[in-house]
Amino acid sequence: MAKQEFEVTAHSTAAPSRVYALLRDGSTWPAWSKLERFELEKPSSPEPESVGAIRNFYTGRYKMREQVAELVQDKRFSYILLSGLALKDYRADIDLTPNGEGTDIRWHTSFRPKVPGMGWIYRRTLHKLTHEFAHMLADYASKHGFGLQSPCA
Repeated sequence: MAKQEFEVTAHSTAAPSRVYALLRDGSTWPAWSKLERFELEKPSSPEPESVGAIRNFYTGRYKMREQVAELVQDKRFSYILLSGLALKDYRADIDLTPNGEGTDIRWHTSFRPKVPGMGWIYRRTLHKLTHEFAHMLADYASKHGFGLQSPCA
């Protein structure tokens, strides 16, 4: 099945370190997104949410099980979806670029549908949701992030 890809962008007046800190700390996601609950299933090392950590996010009856895939301090946060949607090879790379006194956020997602013919539906739905997430992240970091540094090294 064909690989589906999309990207969304947003801008925050917060520093890249603050945006990165929010992405790294799964417990903040329900504060700035539509997710209702977070659970760290499998901590990693050297920090609990380092590469390899498995994080669960809940919304209603849905559980998204994700694994932290790549971290570049204050520049990139990447994760893969392990379960929760009828998708395979799902990966999201969130790149943070300083821009003036703020941060440009680029959220690139790729996946393959498990069900033939469903790729365009997932792409459309996930694009809308990711657009909302990126802008909610940017707004939250702007409003709540001045002077805060990343708690995760």
